[in-house]
Amino acid sequence: MKAHLQRVSRASVAVDDQTIASIEKGLLVLLAIEHGDSEVQADWLAKKTSSLRIFPSDDKEMDLSVSDIGGSVLVISQFTLAADIRKGNRPNFSNAAEPELAAPLVARFVTTLQNYVTDVCEGEFGANMQVSLTNDGPVTMLLERQ
Repeated sequence: MKAHLQRVSRASVAVDDQTIASIEKGLLVLLAIEHGDSEVQADWLAKKTSSLRIFPSDDKEMDLSVSDIGGSVLVISQFTLAADIRKGNRPNFSNAAEPELAAPLVARFVTTLQNYVTDVCEGEFGANMQVSLTNDGPVTMLLERQ
């Protein structure tokens, strides 16, 4: 399981030209579910996402978590993060979990994250989404749990 975190001042997601979710200050999380992932990884990544100290305080650049600042999180299911691009020029997505296995784990991640962060919203699983964001910093990190 992989989570690509971006500290944002705003982010939104649209499907069919209709905005379905938007946030102000917080995190945009692109989440990939891979074969063999379980609720254990989803729970660990959600807790780590909520507690990672990547927001500034008055004293330090990286001192507060999204929970500490009362920020929001927008979660987007992103199977392409599971791409294997070591050979050739065409991405191989065989590491990505099938939708019937991935969807419940994305939901588990979101539900667990809601235990730590008040405002959590998400894109539409399996849809063609248009994601807009203003990266703050920029601060971008990749979390993995195998």
